[in-house]
Amino acid sequence: MQTMNWQQLLSTRRFRLKDGEIVPTVTPSTQEGADALRTDFHIDYDRVVFSGAFRRLGRKTQVHPFAEHDHTHNRLTHSVEVASVGRSLGNRVGVMMQAGGFLPQGNTPGDIGAVVQVACLAHDLGNPPFGHTGEDALRDWFRNPAHNHYLEPLSEAQRNDVQTYEGNAHSLRILANLEMYRGKGGMRLTAAAIGTLLKYPWTTLEPAGRKKFNIYQTELPFIRRVAEELGLIGQGGDRWARHPLSYLMEAADDICYALLDLEDAVEIGLLGDAEVESILAELTFTETAGAWQAQSSLQRCAMLRGMAIGRAIEDVAQTFMTHQHDLLSNQFQGRDLLALCSPEVQNTLEKAKELARTRIFRHQSKLMTEIAAFPCLGLILDLLVPAAYALVTQRQVSARQSLALELLKNSDPVTRNDSLYEAYMKILDFVGGMTDNAAAKMAREVSGIGMV
Repeated sequence: MQTMNWQQLLSTRRFRLKDGEIVPTVTPSTQEGADALRTDFHIDYDRVVFSGAFRRLGRKTQVHPFAEHDHTHNRLTHSVEVASVGRSLGNRVGVMMQAGGFLPQGNTPGDIGAVVQVACLAHDLGNPPFGHTGEDALRDWFRNPAHNHYLEPLSEAQRNDVQTYEGNAHSLRILANLEMYRGKGGMRLTAAAIGTLLKYPWTTLEPAGRKKFNIYQTELPFIRRVAEELGLIGQGGDRWARHPLSYLMEAADDICYALLDLEDAVEIGLLGDAEVESILAELTFTETAGAWQAQSSLQRCAMLRGMAIGRAIEDVAQTFMTHQHDLLSNQFQGRDLLALCSPEVQNTLEKAKELARTRIFRHQSKLMTEIAAFPCLGLILDLLVPAAYALVTQRQVSARQSLALELLKNSDPVTRNDSLYEAYMKILDFVGGMTDNAAAKMAREVSGIGMV
C-alpha cells in the first residue's frame, strides 16, 4: 500500500517557471540565515496578506451582497477567521503529532498550524464578485447555446475550464500564476502550502462527474511538479490524493461559515438570538444560565459561538489523529473530518447549516441581488468576449471592440499572440478579480445607464 510521509508533505521547496520548465527557486528563509525571524511558512502568510487579491476580498460577498451593516462578514473577514481557526486546529494536531512521534525532525507543532493557516487565508482568493452566484453567472454565460461559436476552437479540457469558473481553481491560479511573479510562478509559496490548498486535486476531466475541481489546464504543469515534490498519491490521469492537512483547512472553513453566518443573520435581523442560542446549546450546555443575563443578545451569541468553535476544534483535531493513517494512505472513507466527529458537533453544525438554507440563503433581500448578478456579469462578458474572439481569430476588431479591450490594459491585456483559451482566461481573471462594487459600477456604465 502506497503511503504519503510527513517529511515530504511539509516540503518548503518553492517553484518558478524558467524557459518553459517548472524548477525550484531559492528559499527566502535560507537567504535570511539560521536566525531568520520568519519561517518559510510565515513568509507564505505574509505574501498572501500583502497581495492585491487578498485586499480585494474586503469588497466581495460572503453571504450578504452589499451588506449595509458594518459587522456583517465579507470574504476578507471570513478568510481571516477561517485562518485563525485553521491555525488553532493545526497547532493542536501538531502537538499531538509531536507527542506521538509523527512530526519530522526539524519541524515544530507551529509549522502544522502555519501551513493550515496559509491555506485557509488563501482559500477564497479566487471567488468572483457576488460569491457563488457570481460563479454561476460566469458559467451560465459561457454555457449559453447562443455563445457556442466562441468556444468551437477550444479543446475539450479548455472548453470545460472556460465554462466552469471555479473559485477553488482560481485561488490556485492566483497563487501559482497571477500575483507577484505573473506567469513565472506567482507567489511561489511552499509546496506544503499549495498542497494543503488543494481541496479538489484534479482537473475538469478527472474524475468524471465531479462538480468541483482545483486545477485549470494553465496550472497543470505546476501542480504535477508540486505533487511529485509532496509525494501525493496519484490516482490515474491528472488526479491525486488530497494532502492530509487540506482536511483541516476544509473543516476550519465549514466551522466558520456554519456558525458565523448565523451571527450575521442576528446582526441584520433575519434570525432571533434565541434561535441561535438553541442551536449552539448542545456544544455549550456546561455554561450556567446566570452568567449570560448581563450580556446583550449579540454578546451572548458571540460568546456561545466562541465556545462552540473551541469544542469543534478539539473534536476535529482528535478525529484527524484517529484517522491519520487512513489519510496518509488515501484510505479515508469519510466525506470529511466533521462527518466523523462527535454527534454533538455534527448535529450543531448541520442544524446551523439547515437554518441558513431555509432562513438566510433564500431571503428576498438576498435573492434580488443574486438575480441581478447574472445580467451584471453578463453585460461585461457581452462586451469583452466577442472583442477577444475577433482579435485572436480574425486579427481585427471594431472601434467598440478595441475600446472594450482597453479595459484590460491595467491587468493582463489580450493580444494577437494569445491563444483563444489564454484570451478567455485573461477575461475570467479580470472579471473574477473584480469586487462586487466594481462589477456593478462597470455594468452600469457600459450599459449607458450611468451616463446621465
